[in-house]
Amino acid sequence: MQNNREKIKYFLYARKSSEDETRQIQSISDQISKLKELAKSKKIQIIEIFQESKSAKRPNNRPAFDEMIKKIEAGEANGILGWKLNRLSRNPVDSGKLSWLLQEEKIQSILTPHKEHLPDDNVILFNVESGEANQYIINLRKDVIRGTTGKAERGWSPNLAPLGYLNRRNEVTNESIIVKDPVRFPLIRKMWDLMLTGSYTPPKILEKANKEWGFRTRKTRKTGDKELSKSSIYRIFNNIYYTGDFEYFGKLYKGKHEPMVTFEEFDRVQFLLGRKGKPRPKTHSFAFTGLIRCAECGCLYTAEEKKKLIKSTGEVRRYTYYHCTRRKKEIDCSQRKTIREEALEKQVEEMLGRYTILPEFRDWALSVLNEQNDQEIEARGTIHGMQSKSLLKTQKELDTLTQMRYRNLIDDEEFLREKEKLQTKIRELKSKLRATETRAEKWLELTEQTFDFASHARKAFAEGDMQTKREIIVALGKNPIISNSQLSLEVNEWLRPIGEKYPELEKEYLERLEPAKISVTESKIAPSESVRIKWLAGRDSNPDKQNQNLLSCH
Repeated sequence: MQNNREKIKYFLYARKSSEDETRQIQSISDQISKLKELAKSKKIQIIEIFQESKSAKRPNNRPAFDEMIKKIEAGEANGILGWKLNRLSRNPVDSGKLSWLLQEEKIQSILTPHKEHLPDDNVILFNVESGEANQYIINLRKDVIRGTTGKAERGWSPNLAPLGYLNRRNEVTNESIIVKDPVRFPLIRKMWDLMLTGSYTPPKILEKANKEWGFRTRKTRKTGDKELSKSSIYRIFNNIYYTGDFEYFGKLYKGKHEPMVTFEEFDRVQFLLGRKGKPRPKTHSFAFTGLIRCAECGCLYTAEEKKKLIKSTGEVRRYTYYHCTRRKKEIDCSQRKTIREEALEKQVEEMLGRYTILPEFRDWALSVLNEQNDQEIEARGTIHGMQSKSLLKTQKELDTLTQMRYRNLIDDEEFLREKEKLQTKIRELKSKLRATETRAEKWLELTEQTFDFASHARKAFAEGDMQTKREIIVALGKNPIISNSQLSLEVNEWLRPIGEKYPELEKEYLERLEPAKISVTESKIAPSESVRIKWLAGRDSNPDKQNQNLLSCH
């Protein structure tokens, strides 16, 4: 190749960016110096030098590289001299260009101090090295996102601190934190105070800050020390960061920085602004959205929050309303009436009341379940053994298939088809095996949860948060629908025996506890014993059936 190389016209390309491993990648001047020495030792001709400090992770981002490629395509040169292949590309688009120009022999040589790529080389080797450079960028991005997300979860925004705050380093941990700007924090708080009076508009506050207070933005290396702009004043009043929370990648986090305003103050300013500028990110979901459908058109019910300003107190009150989305245009849905969240919750509580049991009934049922748990463990052991044998057999079949491919007994198409079938079967068997390993524990846990639900769900719903309410309505039944503002659903099978038989048993139990109906000679446990027998009827003759009767929730 020595004689041919001397006939090649080379472009020297040097690049460095902030994404690179700074201790391992030579500076641009060092790259050029070393590559000139290489050219001299190889007796090759450099006709032009291209250099830039740009990232190569995206195509069409490097003017010097793009100009060099155009000149190569025009025939001005047919070789590239670079420090490493990853200096030329870190993305599949630019790598593809280089690979194609090599195959078309418009590039006769890509030469580095450690390797040379030629048109006759195996294209796989070039693609592997290019792929490694691209994978570095992918891994780097994942690492950066992992690090910044972790920082957000620790309560510190990874972004530049807004006006009123400063980015600093913790002297002990060296972690990047955000602190109050002693100069601007009180002035921006004063801007919020003026806005909260309702007598000042953002433009008036802007003029007052710049002209009367002499407000200036913080000085940075490239900008700053200027008057506050109109867009900046609206950005301040729409930025939830000042409440102590912050948004990062579409998710809201609780910050560790000192809040400047309360949520109530923030909401009032949004109300006064009439939601101009960027709206406040939602800080919560609604308990029943995505669960309830319209009985008439089948569309989901959605919720929206309405706010009302109480002028006498300045308080902003929130009200949540549910209504049909009516997204099926082909159906003229008549369900246009909204339903308040409080009214909807009251209906759920009434439903739960029909499936609530006394603690005594829960304890009786659990005593039976504990006795049957031993039988479940034995059954699980048998099933686990059979599943393990099946998994081992399938794994051996996959190993045999691989050996057959190595020996060319089957072609690639058949190998890949059968391999996919066996791998799917292995995944299913492993999933079933894991389920069996925890089956006894889950079996008892779920049945206990059933009776805990019946004992405590109503109270938990009344006192619980949004997620608790959502979980309870899912546990109560399926296919919840609303018609004429009335909620209904198909109660889960494991709760139906309670709704059908329990009220009569509870009535009998309470009547037997009345002192007037108990003779002096009766045992103290007599009032409950006959009711207990009815509640657990049939468990000795058919435990499996009894378990289903007691609420077959597993």
